[in-house]
Amino acid sequence: MKRIADSTVRRLSLYLRFLEDFEQRGLETISSDELAQRGGTTSAQVRKDLSFFGSFGKRGLGYSVPELSRRIREIIGLGREWRVIIVGAGKIGAALAQYQGFAQRGFHIVAVYDSSPEKIGRSWNSQTIRDIRQLEHDTAREKPDIAVLTVPSEAAQAMLDRIVKAGIKAVLNFAPVQLQAPPDVTVKSVNMAMELEGLSFALTNRD
Repeated sequence: MKRIADSTVRRLSLYLRFLEDFEQRGLETISSDELAQRGGTTSAQVRKDLSFFGSFGKRGLGYSVPELSRRIREIIGLGREWRVIIVGAGKIGAALAQYQGFAQRGFHIVAVYDSSPEKIGRSWNSQTIRDIRQLEHDTAREKPDIAVLTVPSEAAQAMLDRIVKAGIKAVLNFAPVQLQAPPDVTVKSVNMAMELEGLSFALTNRD
């Protein structure tokens, strides 16, 4: 499969949420126009996004809500469970570790790490915060799939290097800094300041 743009993957996630809402309401079919209206895009874009992954729906009949929902889950990779570690037990790490929605989507927090003696040993829900010095040893044994990085900016690159060396190939980074990783490692960054700046731009430039 050719490389799929991040924007397409984000729209697939949106479509899935809309489809799940339709399922809960008992709706059996949906058109590309209806998906487009909910997602703030066009019906042509919906059809193009889905066309990367095969043939969906029938002309004049729309898409089967249960079938399209199932197929998108498969495409995104939600048909299995993913083991996730959180590195950094600050406020963001705490909020993420205690968010129940991750498990509902197949993302299971298996470990939380920090370097602060004051935090190591504390419990969050079913997780006890571990010493970051255990990272490589634990990773070799527990084989996590994804690491969530919530450490200060100045520590982020060095910690990413450790995570990569430990064999983890997917990282979600909350530190407001650009990180460098090998080509076979996927790093997604969440920069909340940039998101707020985007909202600031939208408010400033309203008609």
